[in-house]
Amino acid sequence: MTTGKINVSVENIFPLIKKFLYSDHEIFLRELISNGTDATLKLKHLTSIGEAKVEYGNPMIEVKIDKEGKKLHIIDQGLGMTADEVEKYINQVAFSGAEEFLDKYKDSAKDSGIIGHFGLGFYSAFMVAKKVEIITKSYKDEPAAHWTCDGSPEFTLEPADKTTRGTEIILHIAEDSLEFLEDSKIKGLLNKYNKFMPIPIKFGTKTEKIEQKKGEEVAEEDKDKTFTEVEVDNIINNPNPAWTKQPTELSPEDYKNFYHELYPMQFEEPLFHIHLNVDYPFNLTGILYFPKLGSDLQIQKDKIQLYQNQVYVTDNVEGIVPEFLMMLKGVVDSPDIPLNVSRSGLQADAAVKKISNYITRKVADKLKSLFTENRADFEQKWNDIKIVLEYGMLSEDKFYEKAGAFVLYPTVDDKFYTLEEIKENLAANQTDKDGKLVVLYAGNKEAQHSYIEIAKEKGYEVLLLDSPIISHLIQKIEGDNSNMTFIRVDSDHIDNLIKKDETTISKLSEEEQTNLKTVLETIVPKQTYTVQLEALDSNASPFIITQPEFMRRMKEMSQSGGGGMFGMGNMPEMYNLVVNTNSELATSILNNKDAAAQESLIKQALDLAKLSQNLLKGEALTAFVKRSFELIK
Repeated sequence: MTTGKINVSVENIFPLIKKFLYSDHEIFLRELISNGTDATLKLKHLTSIGEAKVEYGNPMIEVKIDKEGKKLHIIDQGLGMTADEVEKYINQVAFSGAEEFLDKYKDSAKDSGIIGHFGLGFYSAFMVAKKVEIITKSYKDEPAAHWTCDGSPEFTLEPADKTTRGTEIILHIAEDSLEFLEDSKIKGLLNKYNKFMPIPIKFGTKTEKIEQKKGEEVAEEDKDKTFTEVEVDNIINNPNPAWTKQPTELSPEDYKNFYHELYPMQFEEPLFHIHLNVDYPFNLTGILYFPKLGSDLQIQKDKIQLYQNQVYVTDNVEGIVPEFLMMLKGVVDSPDIPLNVSRSGLQADAAVKKISNYITRKVADKLKSLFTENRADFEQKWNDIKIVLEYGMLSEDKFYEKAGAFVLYPTVDDKFYTLEEIKENLAANQTDKDGKLVVLYAGNKEAQHSYIEIAKEKGYEVLLLDSPIISHLIQKIEGDNSNMTFIRVDSDHIDNLIKKDETTISKLSEEEQTNLKTVLETIVPKQTYTVQLEALDSNASPFIITQPEFMRRMKEMSQSGGGGMFGMGNMPEMYNLVVNTNSELATSILNNKDAAAQESLIKQALDLAKLSQNLLKGEALTAFVKRSFELIK
């Protein structure tokens, strides 16, 4: 029997491992199963190149709980270790066998799938175990070895009587970690971290019904049954998930099935998927799904799972997946993403930036192809995906450059334009006195209905742009298109902004208009409203409240997160009160010689205009209702 001291460079390393090495103790199971997977994949590679003269077979990894003995077993059928290899790989902390293997076989092992980079991974076992045993038998014709360590630098290494190839790790679970002896706990961890490991993982058994074949010998008590119940291995993982396959191997149904495998509680189907598959200048595979998103920016993120060679790492993919795509769902798998020692954090580097740029480009290309191949279907899905695309245009210049080919701008009448189509279709009818294209839009089809109708009566097209970030996007589009301006349909009245051939003449003389404006400004609050007289159609509303486009837009931007930089957090409410001089109400106000009656008419009309804009609230609303009842008594 050999005894010795583990070669460590830090005194008392085990307490450090237990407390500080990993952010979450449960990761020990992932690390140990990953090591077993590595050992199995190494053997597969060595047999494939003829270096290991053994039968590879159909190996699996087994996890067993011994609740009575307070032990957890992780058993693999990989290449195993000799006693010398145990000395080398286990007793020299932080020496990565996977890295050495990859270096030795770097040419032929490129696609062997070895997880690697574990280093201290094995020692994560001491976070939950007071003692750890390794019983291992190499694929080489050498004796088995039995290594034992009780969490101090002291270990024992002696021969073992194991006759089958592979390694068994036995964890004697510490009193403060007995939760890891519960079936439900281990099953949950296996499902979280090892759901798609490339080697089958067995955890217990399950009962399956096997149909009996005619003439088959069965037990006497089963003769009248059409099936037999048998115990079979319970394999808890899918070693060949969809993202590891080529797109040509998968049907639309396969993609949907994998989506529900990733998200068992998600009953709604995804809108479409994007298959990532590149091996140069970096290695990246994965599948991203567009769920129905609507206009809610608060949708839960952290739905994309990051894997490294099918080993689950994290659902925080910030820095790898562009921020605007983090509302999507799916899987990204890359061995080229650098991880910290606990694998729970990512280090920013050039490879990661390239991966992020690739994902952006791939998503843009997919969206363009969907738009080109079936525009009608793309238009139907627009409201469910627009928030992601608009956010992408704001946050990623590379995406913005490509977005013009497929980003849509719907109208209130459910027509859809690209930006170039807006320029082509609206330029003839919607230009201002300076020749600039004026794009009218509504932010709320119901609330701005009366304004939309006025615009449509004049032959103007009105877009429906209702996402919470539209003000920011408009600023960016206008910055890149100097001959175009966006005006919300309830902003400064459109007759001031758009050049028309016909001009409506006011029924009131200039002197009457001056007198009317004087009366109005005496009663209408000056600090909030600027009175404007306009000669509109006699059927148009007598009083219309609009808001200066610039002030309204700045206020919207401040509320959606962009105002801090402008110092617009507490902007005052400022509106225009447009009074139609051709309305009967304007004439009635002007001709009424009773000052009290004049004031009552103006307040009632102003409140009605405020009510249409949802600006009448609190005491003012109560007073309006009371006054209205008095008028109809």
